[in-house]
Amino acid sequence: MSTAQMVALGGVTLVAAMSPGPDFVIVTRSAALSGRRAGMACAAGIAAGVFVWSVVSAVGVAGLLAASAVAFTVVKLVGAAYLMLLGIRALLAARRGEYEVDAAAGAAGPSAWAAFRQGLLTNLLNPKVAVFFLALLPQFMPTAPSALDTLTLGAIAAVVGLVWFVMLANVVNAVRGVLARPAVRRAIDTVMGAMLVAFGIRVAAQAS
Repeated sequence: MSTAQMVALGGVTLVAAMSPGPDFVIVTRSAALSGRRAGMACAAGIAAGVFVWSVVSAVGVAGLLAASAVAFTVVKLVGAAYLMLLGIRALLAARRGEYEVDAAAGAAGPSAWAAFRQGLLTNLLNPKVAVFFLALLPQFMPTAPSALDTLTLGAIAAVVGLVWFVMLANVVNAVRGVLARPAVRRAIDTVMGAMLVAFGIRVAAQAS
């Protein structure tokens, strides 16, 4: 790959990462409720998912997923159910509204490991990510790609995603003093929960 191709791939991946979606919501919520460490862990989970999808897309596995209606539907429905589960949990937390108690106990939100897992699963269970990389990567792959070419593509996509979501987590953490107020946290859970449920419904409804 030439330097120009790498820069172009990074730019397209950055634009895709910046588009509002489940990854954006889950990083924002993790950083708002649990701080920088959880937000960055969530970003790392998403980056790991991006690396996996980009590599399997480059070797053609994602093509089999996109070509198989059954496989696509299974991933789609599992991903939709996971997003809706996260959304419902957030909505239930907003309904309970026990934020003063949570703050006193020091349990504001997901741990770093839980945030990493949420980021990873949110990305891996989104079939649109596979379709995106399946359409994108052939534009940058050489005619006879080597293992190094495949890993390079995956690394570029993962690093770009990681940098963007780490920046997002740090920006959210910078205003966490305001976001930690019980009324604001309740609003965050309500809005983010509704968005996650909506994303889940949209993923479930999308055509294969």
